[in-house]
Amino acid sequence: MVFSSAEGSNGYYNDAPTQCRFSSWDLSDLEYIKSYVFNKAEYIRFNSTVGKFVGYTDVGVYNAELWNNNPARLALERAQK
Repeated sequence: MVFSSAEGSNGYYNDAPTQCRFSSWDLSDLEYIKSYVFNKAEYIRFNSTVGKFVGYTDVGVYNAELWNNNPARLALERAQK
């Protein structure tokens, strides 16, 4: 399943697609993934298997470090699973 919310303004494009991946009916292997995309390039991702945010650009790495050091933010994402 994939859920997405996109918004555009002044020629810029933001998106935050969310995915739930699983291969068994009991959902024991459920994986929750939330990506943050700017102008079609993913810059940060939360993956429930990893349990934290991972950055893919300089801005993403910076934000991942901030968000990973915020227990409330991590708890919120982990609870989404």
